[in-house]
Order: sequence, then C-alpha cells, then structure tokens
Amino acid sequence: MPKKISPFGRKKIKIVNFNYLLLAALTIVLAGHYSNLVGKKLDDFFLTFFSCVATLPVLFSTYKSIKNKKISVDLLASIALLVSLINKEWASAVFINLMLTSARIFAAYTERRSQKALKSLMKLRPDRVKVKKGDKIIEESISKIKKNDLIVIESGDRIPVDGTVVSGEALIDQSSLTGESVPVNKTQGDHVLSSTLNTSGSLIIKAEKVGKDTTFEKLVKLVEKSQENKVGIKTVVDKFTSWYIAITVIGAVIIYFFSQNLKLVLSILLVTCADDIAVAIPMAFSAAIGNAAKKGIIVKGGEYFEGLTKVKTLLLDKTGTITQGKLKVTKVISASDSRAEDILKLAAIADCFSEHPIAKAIIEYAREKKVTFSSPAQFKEFPGKGSTAIYKDKTVVCGSQSLSDQFKVKLSPSQLDDLLKIKEDAGTLLFVSYDTKLVGYIELEDTLRPEVKESIARLKILGVRDVIMLTGDNEKVAQKISQEVGISNFHANLLPEDKLTYVKHYVDKKDGKVAMVGDGVNDAASLALSDIGIAMGAIGTDAAIEAADIALMKDDFSKIPDALSLSNLVMRISHQDFLIWGILNAAGLFLAFAGIIGPEGAAAFNFVTDFIPIFNSLRLFRN
Repeated sequence: MPKKISPFGRKKIKIVNFNYLLLAALTIVLAGHYSNLVGKKLDDFFLTFFSCVATLPVLFSTYKSIKNKKISVDLLASIALLVSLINKEWASAVFINLMLTSARIFAAYTERRSQKALKSLMKLRPDRVKVKKGDKIIEESISKIKKNDLIVIESGDRIPVDGTVVSGEALIDQSSLTGESVPVNKTQGDHVLSSTLNTSGSLIIKAEKVGKDTTFEKLVKLVEKSQENKVGIKTVVDKFTSWYIAITVIGAVIIYFFSQNLKLVLSILLVTCADDIAVAIPMAFSAAIGNAAKKGIIVKGGEYFEGLTKVKTLLLDKTGTITQGKLKVTKVISASDSRAEDILKLAAIADCFSEHPIAKAIIEYAREKKVTFSSPAQFKEFPGKGSTAIYKDKTVVCGSQSLSDQFKVKLSPSQLDDLLKIKEDAGTLLFVSYDTKLVGYIELEDTLRPEVKESIARLKILGVRDVIMLTGDNEKVAQKISQEVGISNFHANLLPEDKLTYVKHYVDKKDGKVAMVGDGVNDAASLALSDIGIAMGAIGTDAAIEAADIALMKDDFSKIPDALSLSNLVMRISHQDFLIWGILNAAGLFLAFAGIIGPEGAAAFNFVTDFIPIFNSLRLFRN
C-alpha cells in the first residue's frame, strides 16, 4: 500500500516542481532571445511574461521576511527586479530570476541532502517483528511491541528495540549507530540496540526500550534538531545582509542623485542582488552535520562546529575517556611470607560471587595465571568497599583499607611503613587478609585507550593549546598517565564537585572556548557547564545525549580530532565563500562603473559568478 503524503509534503513537492518548470521556462526564453529563433514581438512577450511571473515568488518571499521583521537578500533582489521591470529591462529581469530560481533549487537540494542521513536511518527500522509468546512465535507490527516482550532476531534481521539478550549468540553490526565496521559478538546478558543488524547467529532479546524511547529514535530526533539550530556564522550572514542591503540601496540612491544614470544604478543593483551567500553557507553546515553523523559524531547544532574551531582548552575526565574504564591487575604484592599465587587465590575466593568490575578483573587474572580456587561457604559484599568470604572456617577479606580496618586486620609497624611507599605509586589498591592478618595487596590500573596519545598530538596540531586531565587519582598516578599520553597538565585527587570547580575556573578565564570530554553520566554537570560538552560512548546512554553538545556514539577518542578537523574545514569553506563573493562583486562593480557592462550584462555576470561559492560549499558533500 503506498505511503500517504502529508499536505505539507505535497506543498513542498509542488514548490520544487514549480521551480524546476520555471527554471526550464526561463532558460528556454533566454535561449530564444539570444539565438533570434523567435520574432521580436513573440520574444518581447515571452521576456515580459516570464520576468513578471518569476518575480512574484521573490516579492512574496520579501513580504514574508518583512512581516517577520527580518531583512533578507530577497529585498535587494526585489528592488533590482522592480527597477528592471519599470525600466523594461526584461532580459536582465529574466537573468536575475534564473539565478534566484536556481538558488531556490540548490536550497531544496541542500535540504534533501541534509535529510539523507535521516532517510537512510529510517530505512533501518523494521516494520514487522517476530515475537515469542509461550511456545509460539508470531509476527507483529513494530507499533505493537511493548516493554518486556521477547523478540526473536534471526540472521539478517534488524533489531527493533533496545534490550538484553536472553538466549543465543550472534554477530551484530552496529555501524548504523557507531560507525564501526567490525561486528560485535553478543551473548546472554549483553545489551543490544535498535536498528543494528544481526549478521550471523540468532538471539532472543527482552525489550527494554521501545518506540520513541530507543536509542535509534533519539538519534533520529537529535539529527533533526541539529538541522534546525541556528549557526553562528549564519547569524553573521544575517547581520551582514542587513547592513549590506542598507549600504547598497543608499549607495545606489546617491549614485543616481549625482549621475542621473538609471542604467548604471540598475547595473549596480543587478551585480549585487544575488543570494549566493544565503544558500552557500547553510549548505556547508548542513553537509558537515550529515558527514559527522555518518561517522558516529552527532553535533546538536552548527554553532558547535564554529565553537570547536575556537577551543583552546580541552578538559578530559580520566576514567572512561583517556582510559577504557576497565581495570586490570598489574601487581600482586606480598605483605608477609605468602606467595603471590596464595594471595590471588584468597582474593578470588572472596570475589567469587561479586559482579563488581574490580572483582571480575581479579577473577579473570586468577584464571589467566591458572590459579585454582573454590567457591566459598559464605559470601558477603560491601558496596564500594569490597567483599568477604568464609574459607576453611576463617574469614577472607578483599577490599579497600576501610574494609580491612572494619574487620580489624592487623598491620605490623614494618607493614605500615611498606604501605606508605606502595600507596605512593599505586592506582587502585586492594587489601587481602586471612583470619585478621594481612597477607598482601593487589594493585589494579585502568587500561589506557590506545588511540589517545596520537589523538592528543593531532588536537595540538589543530590548534588546541592546553589539554588538561581531571582525575581522582593521586599525583604520581596522574603524572604517569599524563606523560604516557602527552597531556600538558592535570589536576589530581579530585572529588566530583572539584571537577565542576575547575571547569568553571577555565570557562571564566575567557581564554578561548573550553571543551569538556566525559562519559555523559558521571560528568553530565561538567559537560553542561563547559562551552562545548563532548560525551564519549553516548550510544544507549540517555544522560549523555541530553547533557552533551556533541555525542560520540562510539568509545573512540580519535573522533574528537576528527570532529575538530571537520569543523576547521566547514569554517574554512565558509570563509572562502565570503572571499569569493567579495572578489566577484568587486569585479562586477568595476565592470559596471567602467561602462563595460550594462544592466543585461550585469545580470548575466551575476548569474554566472553566483554559482562559484555554491559549488565551493558543495565540496563538503563529497567528504
């Protein structure tokens, strides 16, 4: 059954078709005029008729702008066209209308291209879904899917909801959301996202977010919103348009007052009346937003592209940004005569049933070292501190120093001295004791992201002066990480509220723009406080999408210099557009003042040269 088109959609289609028909008609009329294929009377009729008809949309656009208390380039075009019609410069009016009609078509083309990412995303949403109900599998419309429904995903199927794998195993292509090309293996307990593709295997997933609550739908809304937001340089264009029109009109009046040469005045108006800048600049930013979205970089508005080029200070949260947020065991240190294997065995027994990431890292390391351990008779977890277990009728404690103190673990004077030295260089340090006696320590460190060092070097080349790390780690650990990745400065021993204080400090310095990179959950306040908030790994995280100005859908630090590089490109092209426009207008005015071209020549010059900045902006669609 064919899809229904809304009345608004029909209206847009009719406008686009009218512009194409008008463009064809104006081209034919001009071709007939210059080739002398039609008689003079018929030629005059066609020129008069089509120049008047084509002027009507321009006058209507000018009326709407004035009604909304805005001054657009159509105002200057309207003045030039009305003067042309009054002066019976029909060919000049047709030339200008040909350019303005072409500009409207380019604007429509820009809108279609900017919506292409949305349309391609919408194709990823399945209409029919297989639902498991009891022993039966039935097919239902996606609109009927509810939370907690069991969805069957076979090879080649798109996942219609955000949910958790209940059973099965499959390779999932997440490129539609993250931009990463390598499929990810998903098994029981793993989280899956809407619109991603099952390349092989089969899954049964439990729906957790459906409809508008899914990551996919939020991404679509985010891209839609980004197209609507006002761009800083577009605002500059608006301001420029206002005074440019005023100066042009006043200048034309003065020139006519002194010269009494209406043809010269008309030539000046026809050279300067184009709306190429009004099309070229929005086209550049729309293309950049679309390109970024394809790479998994969601920019909430074009103003953030402009802002990125002014970033001089980049603040980085350590955990989850510079590091992967995944701890690994680096050392097992004896505090008595115990062997490393025995310390690790006791720690694994204490953490055997814990789901905490630190406990999982210890279990993984124990298995890697082929340390055998058994499940404890009793187990208890202390949130934020560690866990305990009963082994051979005695208590094993594995956790923080405060948990160790809570169970009255005794440390000898020499152990206290050793502890001070160990803590100076350690990242995360766990105390392992057995029967209230300290047997050793397990040191863990977060894994650095491999791409961070190279990316920070790229950021400095791109103009970021200061890259600063904010962390809760001690000075020595922070210094070590900073040196490894090439960070210029850091602030250590920070509590969450301390990070906010530093963000505010750098923003208040007014020394260029300040960007903050965090995980979008713990750092939501800092992201909101900075000039530009960048959330790492925002996919599936509502808080990240809401808090950040730029959301990186994949945990890939290299996307940050990619975004800055794209920002530099779009701003460079926008400035080139202004420069090209200025040079061409200057050349046209020289030709008009020198008497080399009259109104008809000025209109032809305008028509030919106004495509140059537009074509310059079109380069961004190829990236």
